[in-house]
Amino acid sequence: MSDIAATPVTGSKRAAVTICVMVATLMQALDSTIANVALPYMQGSLAATSTQINWVLTSYIVAAAILTPATGWLEARFGRRQLFIVCVAGFVVASMLCGTATSIEQMVVYRMIQGAFGAPVVPLSQAVLLDSYPLRMRGQAMAIFGLGVMLGPILGPTLGGWLTQYYDWRWVFYVNVPLGVMTLVLAFGFLEGKVGSVAAKLDWFGFATLGIAIAALQLFLDRGEQLDWFQSTEIQIEFALMLLGLYLFVVHTLTTSKPFLDGRLFRDRNFVMGQVMIFIVGAVLLATLSLLAPYLERLMGYPVLTAGLVLAPRGIGTMVAMVLVGRLMSLVDTRYLLLVGLLLTAVALHQMSQFTPDISQGTIIWTGLIQGFGLGFVFVPLSTVTFATLAPDLRTQGTGFYSLMRNVGASVGISVTTFLLTRNAATVHAGLSGDVSPYSRAVQQLGPVLRLDTPAGRATVNDLINVQAETIAYADNFRLMMIVTLLAMPLVLLLRNTKPLKAGKSEPTAEA
Repeated sequence: MSDIAATPVTGSKRAAVTICVMVATLMQALDSTIANVALPYMQGSLAATSTQINWVLTSYIVAAAILTPATGWLEARFGRRQLFIVCVAGFVVASMLCGTATSIEQMVVYRMIQGAFGAPVVPLSQAVLLDSYPLRMRGQAMAIFGLGVMLGPILGPTLGGWLTQYYDWRWVFYVNVPLGVMTLVLAFGFLEGKVGSVAAKLDWFGFATLGIAIAALQLFLDRGEQLDWFQSTEIQIEFALMLLGLYLFVVHTLTTSKPFLDGRLFRDRNFVMGQVMIFIVGAVLLATLSLLAPYLERLMGYPVLTAGLVLAPRGIGTMVAMVLVGRLMSLVDTRYLLLVGLLLTAVALHQMSQFTPDISQGTIIWTGLIQGFGLGFVFVPLSTVTFATLAPDLRTQGTGFYSLMRNVGASVGISVTTFLLTRNAATVHAGLSGDVSPYSRAVQQLGPVLRLDTPAGRATVNDLINVQAETIAYADNFRLMMIVTLLAMPLVLLLRNTKPLKAGKSEPTAEA
């Protein structure tokens, strides 16, 4: 098998390849959140129930999760260039089909196809950049890659809200067409890579058991809140399938000669620790976004588009940080940069835990800038150091698993915070309601003003209690994510010390 991409490309060709994979990454990352704000409009247009419409998100997530780890084998079998082009083309066609869907059944099937074709795009893009840039420029390459991965979920709700409000929910999917066409033109003209081989064999049992475990986990996380978790037979079955699939996969991987995931991946300390760290980053980033948008809309009364615009500066902070950190990595130990990023993220989450419904827009924007800056300082060094000591022939397989862990982290983060938000809000509401009684001095003083002797007055008080209960529940979630971020900081010390790469260096240096 020839490996053209192992030799870094230069000049205008490298610029074209970079634009190609960055646009592809942004396109795929956008679709992880852009459809969320359009769900209520889709529900009415497709005559779907609230349970059915959630499958629009679930089908995409499950299909992408199953196919992402298979990226390494797909590249070995069909070739990097051919696989990339087919996946982007399939993603664009599936996006067009989603825009033309007339029933919920069609939409779910088309979204599943879209997720399947989109799954290899991000890991392939990361592998292409790692191979296209020399070692001393890896930090800059991962900064460029991070712009697409991190900005997609951040800008998705804003763009989705704008398209839905001023055009139609179908444009949430049609927007992928021009981006996909641009990517295909550049891919046909400039992209090179590993040539496929029919000799590449797939460990079908390993793939099947891992696929079952991932699919069951995603369904468990996505539908648990709707079905009251372990009170549902479906959730119990999904949890059991997840454990069984994971057990069989691990046992098979340890006992077979050619496992689905190469064992050398997990003998690289930086790679293993990178998976743990990106899991945490995925959980904190996506969970924060999933909490902030409804906070602004429900508790502060912001329209969808206004909420998206207030959250957008978070992306500006991320962009500035990524450009800066890409240059600092040639001067500073990546572990110090990671620690700074995690600390800034924790500071922002602490500020969010102090939010109230009368918080100013300026405070929200400033906090978002700090968190965006912190996440930019985390993502770029982490993406670089994770693959710094990994063998080149393992990169595509490694980037596939890296993307999977980021997505699973996001699913776990969103699921846990949603569950805690509902439970804590109900608990706090019950506690506050107990204080509303004829014997309370506050009630005695304000009773005539609030007219508690009328249904309208009691409803008003109940709404006030709901707002206070949800505010406290949101604050608890932000505080929990702050603690998780702080606990992740010592893990940075377990990474190998990758020394700064100076100009002229061609090999990475690492210390235990």
